[in-house]
Amino acid sequence: MDFSHDTMLALAKVWGLFYLFAFSIGVVIYTFWPRNRERFTRAETEIFDKDDIPWT
Repeated sequence: MDFSHDTMLALAKVWGLFYLFAFSIGVVIYTFWPRNRERFTRAETEIFDKDDIPWT
């Protein structure tokens, strides 16, 4: 089987599209998975410390 540049280009475009689509779906599923809610809530509020004062 002889692969030309056009064949390899089309193959890369199709599989790249599928790869990015599957990766995006995986990220969305990970983000909204109920078990990760506490981790993201903690990360959201952990940057604020009650003892922090402005640098003067």
